[in-house]
Amino acid sequence: MVTLDQLVQYAKSTGFVFQGSELYGGLANTWDYGPLGSLLKKNIKEAWIQKFQRETPYNVLLDSSILMNSDVWKASGHVGGFSDPLTECKSCHQRFRADQLIADHDHDVNPDGWSNETMAEYLLTHQVKCPSCGALEWLPIRAFNMMFQTYQGVVLEQANQIYLRPETAQGIFIHFKNIQRTTRRKIPFGVCQVGKSFRNEITPGNFIFRTREFEQMELEFFCKPGTELEWFSTWKNACMDWLTNLGINRDLLAFDDHKPEALSHYSNATTDIKFKFPWGFDELWGIASRTDFDLNAHQTHSKNDLSYLDPETNEKYLPYVIEPSVGVERLFLAFLLSALDEETLESGDTRQVLRLHPALSPYKVAVLPLMKKAHAEQAQEIHQMISKHVDAIYDETQNIGKRYRRQDAIGTYLCVTVDHETEHDQAVTVRNRDTMAQVRVKIDDLIPYIQKETDY
Repeated sequence: MVTLDQLVQYAKSTGFVFQGSELYGGLANTWDYGPLGSLLKKNIKEAWIQKFQRETPYNVLLDSSILMNSDVWKASGHVGGFSDPLTECKSCHQRFRADQLIADHDHDVNPDGWSNETMAEYLLTHQVKCPSCGALEWLPIRAFNMMFQTYQGVVLEQANQIYLRPETAQGIFIHFKNIQRTTRRKIPFGVCQVGKSFRNEITPGNFIFRTREFEQMELEFFCKPGTELEWFSTWKNACMDWLTNLGINRDLLAFDDHKPEALSHYSNATTDIKFKFPWGFDELWGIASRTDFDLNAHQTHSKNDLSYLDPETNEKYLPYVIEPSVGVERLFLAFLLSALDEETLESGDTRQVLRLHPALSPYKVAVLPLMKKAHAEQAQEIHQMISKHVDAIYDETQNIGKRYRRQDAIGTYLCVTVDHETEHDQAVTVRNRDTMAQVRVKIDDLIPYIQKETDY
């Protein structure tokens, strides 16, 4: 696997990820996704929707607002309890998450569920050094709320204070009854959502792994109490299968089942799928059985009945919820890290190749005229035809070998070359990125061939 520094350089040089506000010196921990990065993010989201919503009979989509009534966050516990344990180095005054300091000090230690006092004692007794200056003394740990505050209206008054959402899930919970009524769904059913969230992280970093602005893909799956652990297992395995089916080596992934003492107060089962990043295994995807905590909290706070009435048994209950939640940016990073490769060919030459699953490839096809003057016009016509069906790029600069290498390096799955024979046999040469094998395909058969080769 490449190092993180190598990946950052690759992402910038190819147009996957740029530093945010770079023209003006940048803004710390903000990243913009370039032409290739935008397409990769789109493809990740489409692949997730395909498997977790479109192909399941249970799940529907929602797109809720980023700005919500502040009571939503009071009911959910975010206003009073959505905080990280903040500590400060007595020497250099840099601030850090105490739990992250402990986890970085010893990767075999999981401080989830520890009290502030326990974490403070660990920092002292294990002589955890400041990552910035190496000092050993820390100020007392305190809670730091991670929600971004803003104001609605033209007057900055406390009454107008609202928040940028720190997660997409609450938009699903507050619309549980609306969705169930309008779709006429019976339990079990789920609601999928893709959207931006914002967290004022204490120590963002590791490129796009932990950022203050990010996209989440969350499923809230509502089920009957007593069946939740079976559904938890189902969705836990579905998440792992989705990752491996999209090309991530199983050896780079691991389940981390939380011990009972480390579970959140609302959960009766939680697991993380961890990915082997350059700095070690770290959280990629969280799957939690949240019981009826969220619906119960909103029912209590809003004074509205959110219970479900089973039409067959007349049983009335608050559904339990299974929540698989994953960040698009972390998936983006994991897919790039697992796919970027450099190989030595039989000729002794090396090539850089991004072996993304074809469903994720930013461009599925590159259309290349063998000779610019002789073949460009027909190649452009074929590019226009293909672009109506899949993302495709046209490239006519440099010799054909260098163009193949360029497309290999950005993950383009197929190269379609228009050559001297095309005008006579109405066929093109199609080259596969991974095998470099070439086949001759009739132009009339080209779209079905591409769709078959790149389908997920």
